[in-house]
Amino acid sequence: MPNPPFAMLATTAEVLARPDADERLLTAFERERLGRFRRPADRDDYLAAHLLVRYCAAAQLGTEPAAIAFGQRCPGCGSTEHGRPHLTDRPDTHLSLSHTSGIIAAAAGPVPIGVDVEHLGARGTDPATLRHVLTAAESALVRSRPDPTGAFLRLWVRKEALIKLGRASLDTLGSLDLSHLPLDPPLQHRDQDLHYLELTTPDALFTAAATLPIRLVEPAGPVGAP
Repeated sequence: MPNPPFAMLATTAEVLARPDADERLLTAFERERLGRFRRPADRDDYLAAHLLVRYCAAAQLGTEPAAIAFGQRCPGCGSTEHGRPHLTDRPDTHLSLSHTSGIIAAAAGPVPIGVDVEHLGARGTDPATLRHVLTAAESALVRSRPDPTGAFLRLWVRKEALIKLGRASLDTLGSLDLSHLPLDPPLQHRDQDLHYLELTTPDALFTAAATLPIRLVEPAGPVGAP
């Protein structure tokens, strides 16, 4: 039996502090992209996210991060220098990654999986944005909450995870209604065929979604493993 889907959440600093956090693990096109970042913080987030997805895939497959054959492919233009992450030698293993202001997330599994993380920094809930990405029921739900920004972000990370899962697109966000899901969710819950793994930390909101239950693992190994 294959391992269940794995997801990881960490800070950029935690990942880059690992002794094996070496940019030489990246492919040539990733290193070229890395060199184009002007802000050191953006560079570090990109590097940490692309390392973390390797650690997650390695945990999923029981191998070393250096053995991960990472690639990307854009479903729109077909480019292999950006787009959805994948393993070039393991089409049966699916990947996802996300990063935001010093916090990163990654996931790997035997089924398609989507992950997103958003920083809980100061930001508003612009009415035009709400109309574009939320249904009327979701907008009403957000406005009714004591913390409308936090409520909006919980819906947003879910929808971003579903885009990466392949269940939604930017054009369909406004018609995708998730108002029936709890805004203060337990760690794991289910909606029809989808299993959600969701966390709220002091700094960020995190969502992972897949058709199998998702296990949260530490970058060094599964949570609770001996």
